Amino acid sequence: MSAETAFDDSGLVPAYARQPIQFVRGQGARLWDADGVEYLDLQTGLAVNSVGHAHPAVVKAITEQAAALIHVGNLFHSAPGAELATRLAQSSLGGRVHFANSGTEANEAAIKMARKAKRGGDVVSVHRGFHGRTYGSLSATPQEAKQAPFAPLVPGFFAVSPTVEALTAAIDAQTAAVILEPIQGESGVYVLDDEVLRAAREACDHHGAALIFDEVQVGLGRTGTLWAYEHSGVVPDLMTVAKALGGGLPIGALITNERFAEGFEPGDHGSTFAGGPVQCAAGLAVLDVVSDPDLLARVRETGERVGHLLAELPGVVEVRGRGFMLAAELDPARAEPATELVGRALRDERLVLNATGPTTLRLLPSLTITDAELDEALARLARLLDPQESR
Repeated sequence: MSAETAFDDSGLVPAYARQPIQFVRGQGARLWDADGVEYLDLQTGLAVNSVGHAHPAVVKAITEQAAALIHVGNLFHSAPGAELATRLAQSSLGGRVHFANSGTEANEAAIKMARKAKRGGDVVSVHRGFHGRTYGSLSATPQEAKQAPFAPLVPGFFAVSPTVEALTAAIDAQTAAVILEPIQGESGVYVLDDEVLRAAREACDHHGAALIFDEVQVGLGRTGTLWAYEHSGVVPDLMTVAKALGGGLPIGALITNERFAEGFEPGDHGSTFAGGPVQCAAGLAVLDVVSDPDLLARVRETGERVGHLLAELPGVVEVRGRGFMLAAELDPARAEPATELVGRALRDERLVLNATGPTTLRLLPSLTITDAELDEALARLARLLDPQESR
């Protein structure tokens, strides 16, 4: 940040630990700050800008739709929403879609739908999971630091270890739903074993519970398939998506299978802004980009290459993830926490990263980033991690 740049956040509640950078423009995998300095973006607004900043197809869809109709509300029909719902359902679970404004709201809708179907019942989640910050989603997020300040939470939520034995024991006749992230993102990119997902599916089938996959961060091509569940072949009853869907605009969606296609009746659940024409027009453009088989194949192949290169960097002791959702676990003996490294990355290397903990860097590049940009980003990261360079 230059001496001329100043930030006045005095009107904002201090709910975020912001870096001293103000970005004013983005293009593809690059950002520019208020002083005109260029950065490489490996954070993408926490997996929101998956097709890159200012993707021309998304910009075109937004501007054309905004010029025609921005909002009409859910008491009337809207062509972009109807088309996006059909395409999302047909590309995944085959049922119907209920739109929301975010991932946490999509998860709230999924929990409500599952409990309505069971006429009550418990919700089972697993440790390290993260499902959002509204009360139902927070109750399914077994992280003490996030839950404790807001107790008491919603009753009937239970968390267990992400193992076959623990899940099988926890799911019974009183279970309304099991909610899982196929890859746990916020806690540090932990891939759930296929055996765990299959055990959850079998136990839910046996007890008549709904299996919910939270694909808010991992869906829409992030792992190299359109939906993360495709890697395991375990198909959920309900799936929640958001983040990348709007190309930067706020939109979430609950996708159902045929069993839950009529899980809500008029008046059961709703939202003023959900499924608006502009957001859904953007979603259609995003879906066009991330559904491309060639792009998905490149994400798989390049993600594997990047993972191998990350593992060779100084101080990296483990690499986790799949596709373009990767975590580099740093040696705990390092004097510099990953959270501080993120700040130095911005200052010294103009590299936008994310840390999920004191030893974990999370990389979420855009799916459209070039090989040259990835190689340059890794070179910058190598310099940051090299003890000789960082002195």
